Amino acid sequence: MRNLALFDLDHTLLPLDSDYEWGQFLARIGAVDPVEFAKRNTEFFTQYQAGTLDPVEYLEFALGTLAQFPRSQLDEWHRQFMAEVIEPAIFPAARALLQRHRDSGDLLAIITATNQFVTEPIARALEVDNLIAAMPEKAPDGSFTGRLLGKPTSGEGKVAHTKSWLASMGKSLSDFDKSHFYSDSHNDIPLLTVVTHPIATNPNARLKAHAIAQGWPLLQLFDDY
Repeated sequence: MRNLALFDLDHTLLPLDSDYEWGQFLARIGAVDPVEFAKRNTEFFTQYQAGTLDPVEYLEFALGTLAQFPRSQLDEWHRQFMAEVIEPAIFPAARALLQRHRDSGDLLAIITATNQFVTEPIARALEVDNLIAAMPEKAPDGSFTGRLLGKPTSGEGKVAHTKSWLASMGKSLSDFDKSHFYSDSHNDIPLLTVVTHPIATNPNARLKAHAIAQGWPLLQLFDDY
């Protein structure tokens, strides 16, 4: 049976935080108040780095922002965001890592705390078919309501969502001889702990210390880490 390869997105496959950068992009193009929005966005990002972020509070902020605009406008802005911010940040090392697992016949998925609207085009650009992300509720016309569907895909939520995704295919983690998970953040220790092959990738200080203590391998994909 194929092995499983799971990947966090922000600061793991990308050398940036796509959620934070999307907010900064909206402020930069004048879609939102550049001072107040950037201030809130930075506060949430700082909380995430410190491990104190309330994921529901943040998602209500992020999804509430999406709900302010027509879907067609959001899609147009996202294409600009991909061209200006994301595509230049997709480095060969990340593509090569993904390709190694493809060549091995592994089942690949990106699992991220960031919402599906922001991350789905990024997953396509990385040629990863399976994406587990925070799900925004949609109105019948495809616009966003500002509410979250289900539970956040962060912390313990990543474990629950991974198991649910596998169960939808009639599988579980134990069905794979090897299950890999690549992440940069201590926030992902719950999922790193339940796979057979946790890899601390571009790890922050807290995850690096935990990984060394546990004997987990360290991987540095980007030169600026």
